[in-house]
Amino acid sequence: MLSYLIRRIGSGVVLLAIVATITFVMLFGATENVAQNILGENATDEQIVALEQRLGLDRPLLAQYGTWLSGAVTGDLGTSWLQSERVSTILSHRVPVTLSMVSIAIVVIAVVSAVLGIVAAVRGGWADKTIQVLSIVGFSMPNFWLGLILVVFFALTLRWFPATGYVSFFSSPVGWISSLTLPVAAIVLSGIASASQQIRGAVIDVLKQDYVRTLRARGISPKSVLIRHALRNALPAALTVLSVQFIALLGGAAIIERVFAIPGLGSLTVQASLSGDIPVVMGVVVTAIVIVVVVNVVIDIIHAWVNPKVRLS
Repeated sequence: MLSYLIRRIGSGVVLLAIVATITFVMLFGATENVAQNILGENATDEQIVALEQRLGLDRPLLAQYGTWLSGAVTGDLGTSWLQSERVSTILSHRVPVTLSMVSIAIVVIAVVSAVLGIVAAVRGGWADKTIQVLSIVGFSMPNFWLGLILVVFFALTLRWFPATGYVSFFSSPVGWISSLTLPVAAIVLSGIASASQQIRGAVIDVLKQDYVRTLRARGISPKSVLIRHALRNALPAALTVLSVQFIALLGGAAIIERVFAIPGLGSLTVQASLSGDIPVVMGVVVTAIVIVVVVNVVIDIIHAWVNPKVRLS
């Protein structure tokens, strides 16, 4: 198990290095007129040259990469060009906001999708058809559109939840829950629609296996067959779906954070991209890759724990 874990972490580090390098070349290799854009059209040539020297843009790209990499391995992702603040400090305020929203959403998706998927697979008939129709309807609704509908109905009409803004858990737990309820509701629907269908298919496939028929022929109760055998073997497929959903939610958080004015990683990415704050964009990319690698490693560990054959493959 230890060697398996080391291999998975090693592959994640290699992936992080490759993607970070490619991203750096693409972002910092196209930094023409950056100083001009930051200073404005009235900036003199001397001011532009001075700013380029201060930002290090007058140095070769390889030298810039070496400086950035030496800082990145110690957790220093540079300084924002526009806010004059460390990128790591900016990210430390934004990452928990997005992770809290996405984590709650993935828990809701996991619980609701598991219930719907199992009910559809075991009951079949009208229950299966109803859940499939609801899944299609839920999957066809764009998150931002659903978010706007929720704001109009639950925030502006009923005034149950705030329309925009974010409250830290440490400031007010109740306010934190209230501020995240509508954003989470907006992003879970399509995830539930997709994951429930995947879980339904996985459970149906397992229930058709020969060993399940053998267990039933031996007189083992259907409940025991489902809980102790079928669900355990359907779990890897469900975990894979949820890991993909987590990554998709992380990427799609940008739109929802803009709709609900939540100061998370997605809104920071949009702001930094529009203003040309490349060190912040680079920091967001690296942070997102680290989160994706950690999520995949955790899922792989759970896979290996559930199915020992995975460790040997």
